[in-house]
Amino acid sequence: MSGDFRKRASGYTQARVGLTYSGGSISTKDLLRFRFDHAEAKDAVLTEIDWKEIQNSLEGKLVLLHTKANSRSEYLLRPDLGRVLSFDSNQILDLYKGKKFDISIAVADGLSSLAVQKNFIPFYSELCRAFEGSRYSISPVFAISLGRVASGDEIGEILNAEVHIQIIGERPGLSSADSLGIYITYQPKKFTTDERRNCISNVRPEGYIFNLAAEKTFYLVEQMMLQKVSGVQLKDRLVELPDSKNFLES
Repeated sequence: MSGDFRKRASGYTQARVGLTYSGGSISTKDLLRFRFDHAEAKDAVLTEIDWKEIQNSLEGKLVLLHTKANSRSEYLLRPDLGRVLSFDSNQILDLYKGKKFDISIAVADGLSSLAVQKNFIPFYSELCRAFEGSRYSISPVFAISLGRVASGDEIGEILNAEVHIQIIGERPGLSSADSLGIYITYQPKKFTTDERRNCISNVRPEGYIFNLAAEKTFYLVEQMMLQKVSGVQLKDRLVELPDSKNFLES
């Protein structure tokens, strides 16, 4: 592979394309980069999130919840516990019963606390702009510690929301340890299965940039409200025009 092609290809992706070799081994530079990215991915999975920092950024407007997983290690070994909210969290949610929200929003650390720590606030700011002036009533932001995607379904059900938006740290890759995933579900219920969700993946500055991801979220919510479905039943017909190089990378 020519050096010119490697240079051009690396401008469009963070994937490991066109690595340099010496005999049968990759170069020391590429090997060290691989080890660094692998270590970063492990840290993203194992590191506990600092919700207080995010809460301060939102001026205290963050409701803290927890799943039935008692530790990070238990969360990783028992995925089922990360899908169900704790008893104390359900008591907190009971305070919001009777307050009808069109849209409920939650953020969970998921498998990358790094993604939430770095990218939730800038994405949420763009999401607020996308929904500015809309007719929808939107819930406070619920933060779910040791949560998986399905942990938000209880929130949407208890709040009687038409649509639930679950923002979560995605499973890290070796070139993207800080990606957010956005899962959107129409009429969420406990034990909702994944074919009823729509997903926007790789939300980060080097992937699906924040403003486009927020606009996509708003579009999907609008279509769910109109068509009364989500997931595989909802056909995505949004035509997006690229406004940056980052869009091409998404």
